Amino acid sequence: MAKNLKVTQIKSVISEKQNQRDTLRSLGLKRIGDTVVKEDTPVNRGYVKTVAHLVKVEEVSE
Repeated sequence: MAKNLKVTQIKSVISEKQNQRDTLRSLGLKRIGDTVVKEDTPVNRGYVKTVAHLVKVEEVSE
């Protein structure tokens, strides 16, 4: 059974570093309240770790 990550942006990127803004964009998040479901891979875990203070993460099964 494959695991997925449900990532929701909960804070604004205003006054955040450019790399954190770019990370949110690469996850597919553009504004507060946006939610995406991504495959649970080491790359996506790294993205989430970079912006952990801006997002809420839940593990969901497929």
